[in-house]
Amino acid sequence: MGKFLALFCLIGIMAVFSPDVSGQQSGFNGLYMNMGNLSHLSHAKTRSISPENFTGEKGKGGMSTDGLAAKAARDLGQGWKISPYIHIKSKQTYVLADIMGPGAIQQIWMTPTGNWRYSILRFYWDGETEPSVEVPVGDFFASGWGKYAKVTSLPVNVNPGSAFNCYWVMPFRKSCKITMENLDDKQMTVYYQINYTLTDVPEDAAYFHARFRRVNPLPYKDVYTIVDGIKGWGQYVGTYICWGSNSSGWWGEGEIKFYIDGDKKFPTICGTGTEDYFCGSYGFEVNGRYQEYTTPYAGMPQVLIPDGLNQSQQRFGLYRWHIMDPVRFEKNLKVTIQALGWRSGGRYLPLQDDISSVAFWYQTEPHKKFPKLPDRDELEIK
Repeated sequence: MGKFLALFCLIGIMAVFSPDVSGQQSGFNGLYMNMGNLSHLSHAKTRSISPENFTGEKGKGGMSTDGLAAKAARDLGQGWKISPYIHIKSKQTYVLADIMGPGAIQQIWMTPTGNWRYSILRFYWDGETEPSVEVPVGDFFASGWGKYAKVTSLPVNVNPGSAFNCYWVMPFRKSCKITMENLDDKQMTVYYQINYTLTDVPEDAAYFHARFRRVNPLPYKDVYTIVDGIKGWGQYVGTYICWGSNSSGWWGEGEIKFYIDGDKKFPTICGTGTEDYFCGSYGFEVNGRYQEYTTPYAGMPQVLIPDGLNQSQQRFGLYRWHIMDPVRFEKNLKVTIQALGWRSGGRYLPLQDDISSVAFWYQTEPHKKFPKLPDRDELEIK
């Protein structure tokens, strides 16, 4: 039974962006691999960028003679792990990948040191001057509180000891540029590998987007906006939330709402509670305690509890991937969630919590320019 479930889950990721493949079989197999089509041949070209091959060129890996680990390899010479990582100096931006298309990013692995909130990932498609992805690295990989928690899901895995893995497929037609900015006061080290394919891209393949937001504290009776201002044709595929509780008691009565294609006062989709949206129930409680969980499509992999000293707030990390149920839109989309607990007399209490989130979606370009990312002090977790 477990094998059939795993196969079903792997095939399920195709529901997000499987194109009509008639006449486009080569491009389909090059971009969207799963257990169901691994035996199908393709002329797509596999490439990989890492500090051992900064350009991803064919036959150019492991050639360094002066990488950062050259001293460790001094007895062995070229080809013996001379350039396995990079340094990014304080306040500098480093280009991790600069690729000419057409093609698609298929997998990213990295393990960055330092403060994960101060390391900003940006992705640019087809020569854009404004990024389609702009997210702190920890939040992008469902690790927004800056502490390790195992994540086992289809598009994002976090493995011991701090290994970030992304499997979102990211097509591009002309070019792809990926950068990381170090906002910290000290240098950081990054080991990384970006695996991609050079192949034809189907006409109906949309571009990957991800946007970060934080409000701390949420004003009384305000509704937290996960994302708004999305304009174009596409589908919403995921939410990651860091929820910091600023009061005692349960915090997850709030409803998530999706305003699709011109919805005004009332949305097309209205959920029934925060834990319900993240595919849990009854306060995520088992035997009087919060129960962490991580599954292919939804999870709460991280619960940080007060330590009796300086860690005074309860904090939660949650994800919900809309892989089998993408939220489709043709003109625009807005997504909100209420912060709602309980007060005396069985009445709801609007909460003033610390909430940050990443919205993940695919859409046609051009996209609407993102609001300015919060500055370092606003990003800081305290």
